[in-house]
Amino acid sequence: MATSRTTGGTTGGRTAAGRALAYLESRKNLAGSACGLAGLGLTLAGVAGTYWPVVVAGLYGAGALIAPPERIDTPVFPDPAERLGVVREDLGRLREYVGEVELPPAAEGKLSELLDVYAALLEPGWPAEVLAGDPEAVHALSRAIRLDVPECVDAYNRARWWTRLNPGGESPERHLERQLSVLSEEAERVTADLRETEARRQQTHTTYLEGRRES
Repeated sequence: MATSRTTGGTTGGRTAAGRALAYLESRKNLAGSACGLAGLGLTLAGVAGTYWPVVVAGLYGAGALIAPPERIDTPVFPDPAERLGVVREDLGRLREYVGEVELPPAAEGKLSELLDVYAALLEPGWPAEVLAGDPEAVHALSRAIRLDVPECVDAYNRARWWTRLNPGGESPERHLERQLSVLSEEAERVTADLRETEARRQQTHTTYLEGRRES
């Protein structure tokens, strides 16, 4: 217990020392010190009289108050291209994982088409730029690649093993096909939304050009 208190005190001491050092270097302290020095000058000139400590302290406080606040750096977040680069790498790992799993032919074909759609949406260049402009589409694609598809494949593998021991009920193959169908529909919606975004962009430019011609 004593060791824990000592460690905590040391950590707290370092934090307090760091804060004190930061204040010494701050604009408030520099401005207050400059005003305080001016107060000392007045004292030496005989202006402050016996109240010079009050004058110096008051000028220091006034300087600290009028100093502009410290600028806090805004957090740096990865740009859309970097985020999509990570998702693209995840898609590559997903392909490797799927390639090692034995799937029924129908599901394997559907999954292959689905992954091809994901790859096309993540293609570096203007397709990825359009995707990056739609945070909801990026989220849906990331979720499908990192969670939905791996869960579909893993659940199928587990259910297939248990079905072999105890046959009956709806087949794991059928469940897998239904899941992939839902994901394919979702990918189609994402693609349609992005296509609509490009169509609106084109229409906006047409309207602008026509309006410029008439003006």
